[in-house]
Amino acid sequence: MSTASSAPLVVAITGATGIVYGVRMLERLRDAGVPSHLVMSKWAIQTMLQETDYTVEGVKRLATTAHSPDDFGAAISSGSFLTRGMVVAPCSMRTLAAIATGNATTLVHRAADVVLKERRRLVLLPREAPLNDIHLDHMLRLSRMGVVMFPPVPAFYHRPTSVDEIVDHTVMRVLDQFGLHVDDTGRWSGRTAAPLGARA
Repeated sequence: MSTASSAPLVVAITGATGIVYGVRMLERLRDAGVPSHLVMSKWAIQTMLQETDYTVEGVKRLATTAHSPDDFGAAISSGSFLTRGMVVAPCSMRTLAAIATGNATTLVHRAADVVLKERRRLVLLPREAPLNDIHLDHMLRLSRMGVVMFPPVPAFYHRPTSVDEIVDHTVMRVLDQFGLHVDDTGRWSGRTAAPLGARA
């Protein structure tokens, strides 16, 4: 019998820059013993090869199950398959538009549509700058449906010293959205800033 605690998290990686967010998500889920179902878009693979040293097979091995982006027969295409929800990291503007309009032409879009119709948690890490009115309209539409818009904007209060620390902090905060608390990077502790005069 499946339970909420054993249900997998769907992780989609699409063709925006920032593939490392999705990969790190898979690593953290694996380390925490949380099952994951991965689907990478075709352009995600192209972007990954352009901006990282990861291999497709290496990334797939991080997930419990990996699906082809064209496989509409995959388990995650049905609402009867229980999941914790889904995160799209990073989320391209094409993917954002497809989810917002219900235009399910790939498994990424269909899996997100399933999460929406089943009222499960959907978190998107949209990657684009600057944002135009179309992007913002799609984000607002999805936000009103309960989708969490989580642009990977870095925090600096934990004083990161590397890109890895910045990525880890964002991934930690995203997993918080699913009740998965990976406390391996700095959280805000309520420190009081020093007076401006003491910062010279």
